[in-house]
Amino acid sequence: MDTIIKLTSDGSHTLYVPELDEHYHSHFGAVTESNHIFVNAGLGSIEGDSVTILEVGFGTGLNALLTALYASEHRIKVDYTSLEKYQLDASVLSKLNYGSLTGEEGMELFEAIHSAPWDKPVLITKWFTLHKTVADLTTEQPEGLFDLVFFDAFGPDKQPEMWSGEVMRKIAAVMHAGSVFVTYSAKGTLKRMLRELGMEVTLLPGPPGKRVFTRAVKL
Repeated sequence: MDTIIKLTSDGSHTLYVPELDEHYHSHFGAVTESNHIFVNAGLGSIEGDSVTILEVGFGTGLNALLTALYASEHRIKVDYTSLEKYQLDASVLSKLNYGSLTGEEGMELFEAIHSAPWDKPVLITKWFTLHKTVADLTTEQPEGLFDLVFFDAFGPDKQPEMWSGEVMRKIAAVMHAGSVFVTYSAKGTLKRMLRELGMEVTLLPGPPGKRVFTRAVKL
């Protein structure tokens, strides 16, 4: 898919996909949104000194970068598996400003995350192991068991097949009791599906431009 780089309100880049009329992140702030929803409300809610994470939608690698920075700062070992059907071209990724916005460590991590090969686990730092996987959740079942799920697919209105009951069942199957699921969406259909799959659903205050988002815990 063709993409156009856009500047968001916090100074960080996002990508716009004309084919879907969809942005990868909030135009109110890409880094702000990712930190608020996935890192702070997601990773920040997990206790212990190690965590396994499944991300649906690797995209620009922003969530992975912010997670790696959090892992180093808090000295938490993170095993991070990210699923992506549509890989971005290196020429696009090289123009994104996430590394420059997050200091020298962020720049090094961003480069390491994107130079890591696909479909094999790679030790990015002693705190962060990355496993980027080319996958289509509509036809494949992820493997493993995860403490935390970042669900960051394109929006339900643009990519409804990714928000189906079948896909949510696949996600629930790799979560254990106490696992956390976070996403920017707060659609009523999503909340109902998660509850039917045995999760306790909470709506939390959203980042700028978004009233609420969803965090769920498997019971």
